[in-house]
Amino acid sequence: MTRLQLYDKIRDKESFLCVGLDTDIAKIPKHLLKEDDPIFSFNKQIIDATHQYAVAYKPNIAFYEAQGTKGWESLEKTMDYIPDNIFKIADAKRADIGNTSAMYAKAFFERMNFDAITVSPYMGHDSIKPFLEFERKWVIILAATSNSGSLDFQHLLVEDGSESLHERVIRKSSEWGNKNNTMFVVGATRVESLVNIRRLIPDHFLLIPGVGAQGGDLHSVCHYGMNSRCGLIVNASRSILYADSSPNFAEAAGTEAKKLQVQLAQYLQNM
Repeated sequence: MTRLQLYDKIRDKESFLCVGLDTDIAKIPKHLLKEDDPIFSFNKQIIDATHQYAVAYKPNIAFYEAQGTKGWESLEKTMDYIPDNIFKIADAKRADIGNTSAMYAKAFFERMNFDAITVSPYMGHDSIKPFLEFERKWVIILAATSNSGSLDFQHLLVEDGSESLHERVIRKSSEWGNKNNTMFVVGATRVESLVNIRRLIPDHFLLIPGVGAQGGDLHSVCHYGMNSRCGLIVNASRSILYADSSPNFAEAAGTEAKKLQVQLAQYLQNM
């Protein structure tokens, strides 16, 4: 999916919501455990209930890997079920030496047909370059994440103290690709970082986790993070997936997704 296609989808749906499919078999409604594939059964109903409000889905690969071969089968079936016109993000946080990254890219872009993958920039440009060699695919680089441990390294000042480590990562890694194939992860709980981040990359898309269960402030994210082409994909996972644990869980998920979409639409009115 190209940048223009993604923006057109945002305008058409009046939404920049991403539903994170962090499907934990220990948390899904108990009646689904009788199904042959409980994880896929859960995902299928979540997708049916939310696809009209979402422009993207983001399976967190760890929740599928943890189930072994059966989990990978659930993930493949989920990918096949997501509508073709919805952006698909592999939340995999991969990156390694070049030939290993090339295999990761092949697995997620060719084998599983994801549109994007989250990557860690710690090993530098040669670990990210193989992902950027795929046309119409995206890398989403970890920058300022929403977890408490992000303070251990990401906000430390570097060298002369002129910028933080995450700002250095963004400034340098934005040179590896461009606004048409590179996004950055910026947590909603780190909204104070958005002003400087937007100075560094005014036109790139940002993937924003941390809205919903993690308590990120949507208004601040939109105020400081949006650009003239929206420039944001806001992810919500637990607040939608686990809104209800009864057999009516999908209906509750759809209600929560619609609530977020209505809020997001207000910020798109002037686009």
